Amino acid sequence: MNFCSGAAMVLCLHYLVISTMQLLAIAVVVFGVWMSTHHDGCRKSLTLPVLAIGAVIFLVSIIGFLGALKRSSILLWIYLILLCFILVGILVFTVLAFIVTNNGSGHSVADLRFKEYQLQDYSSWFLKELNNTHNWKHLKGCLVKSDDCNNLSKKYKTLKKFKLAKLTPIEAGCCRPPSECGYPAVNASYYDLSFHPVSSNKDCKLYRNARDTKCYNCDSCKAGVAQYMKTEWRVVAIFNVALFVVLSLIYFVGCCARRNAARDRSKT
Repeated sequence: MNFCSGAAMVLCLHYLVISTMQLLAIAVVVFGVWMSTHHDGCRKSLTLPVLAIGAVIFLVSIIGFLGALKRSSILLWIYLILLCFILVGILVFTVLAFIVTNNGSGHSVADLRFKEYQLQDYSSWFLKELNNTHNWKHLKGCLVKSDDCNNLSKKYKTLKKFKLAKLTPIEAGCCRPPSECGYPAVNASYYDLSFHPVSSNKDCKLYRNARDTKCYNCDSCKAGVAQYMKTEWRVVAIFNVALFVVLSLIYFVGCCARRNAARDRSKT
């Protein structure tokens, strides 16, 4: 059976492009906007790429719509080539995202409901990016300005509530010393550093109670950021899988439309 036969397929592409693909582009943009409103300036590294993908898909859909409407083989060729580049780009990014985020997980700590993270557990790409002095200086400045750590004592007014809290990876890694240091907590934002650390972990000596220091220079903080980035990348990668499937179907219909446009043109 020839699925590409009939001029009706051209009309099918006409409606498919204007409805499915443009709605899909809007959905991608909405997803990017959602990411930007749910994360601060430190933690929306993928927001602009997602918004850019949505904008590009929308522009390509316009070309496909015009090509189907005018039955222009040239426009449909341009549409298919651009859509092919988009598909390849999405596929490459998604595969790399799954590879990069394959490693790394939290470690449970006795008497605590949240996990702690270790930098060496994550992929070499994360290690390279987070150990880069320039990159970390920017991220650390953002984390200090976000004031997440200093707000912990307001969120959890007693030590009991703090120990029962489910801290985010960044709060667990950047706002407090690792549990193995053995520093007693005075409150959610302050630790008694007069005690000698029971661990040789260098993060124990790097931690300070000062609001602009905390554990921002610690590997545990970098690990918390790596875990956050891993989660963010995984969400985008899963979204891209669905996007890739839908665009592949649209690409197939576009190929059918181009063949019909070429056939109609040869008849005239």
